[in-house]
Amino acid sequence: MTTRDLLVIKNLVKRYDGLLATDDLSLTVREGELHAIIGPNGAGKTTLIKQLTGEIPSDGGQVTFAGQNLKRLSEPERSHIGLARSFQITSLFQDFTVLENVCLAVQAHSGHSFRFWKKINDDTTLTEPALDILRQMGLEPRAYIATSSLSHGEQRQLEIAVALATKPKLLLLDEPMAGMSQEDSEKLVERLNELKQRYTILLIEHDMDAVFSLADRISVLVYGRAIATGTPDEIRNNEDVRQAYLGEEA
Repeated sequence: MTTRDLLVIKNLVKRYDGLLATDDLSLTVREGELHAIIGPNGAGKTTLIKQLTGEIPSDGGQVTFAGQNLKRLSEPERSHIGLARSFQITSLFQDFTVLENVCLAVQAHSGHSFRFWKKINDDTTLTEPALDILRQMGLEPRAYIATSSLSHGEQRQLEIAVALATKPKLLLLDEPMAGMSQEDSEKLVERLNELKQRYTILLIEHDMDAVFSLADRISVLVYGRAIATGTPDEIRNNEDVRQAYLGEEA
């Protein structure tokens, strides 16, 4: 493993009643890049994310993250060493303010017990880093309103903010633009372009315009295997990819 390889996946396998969801899958995510994974429905993308976070066990292969074998690490342990999944990383507390949601994530990651007797908004050790994260996501003007008042797109942005509160070395984004309007998708692309300057990101997304504008490298999954990895131009011009997946979108 080179010093630039943050995540190394070798020969990863997941079986469901004889069906291979991930089939001898190997790929590498380099430190500092936004690496996108694309593929048709059923290609094994979400299964891969679940294997990486420890939500489901693998049936074979090895995953190394920041030089550490993940095999025996639980979901919380993987989060603690810097592997954070947005969307389903936590449930948002709809009756809490936007700021309180991020403060709770900051507090949980710090390892301190929850201090329910002290108002979160009065604790600058929580509010200052939380507000900084909300600024990164463009949500600071919404900090003091109830989370339930946010639009769908804003809630998706808040879920990323909660993930950022765990100080990730690698941010896993599983279809962050699903269900978003065109306007919200464009705003999130702008945010991700800014975030990729500070975080290593593994992105699964169906919005091909977003993928090709954001990604440094793209891996294409088909039936649980990576059939190609390369720059956006390399993937766009790869005949195997065009035939297997991109089709007219290529």
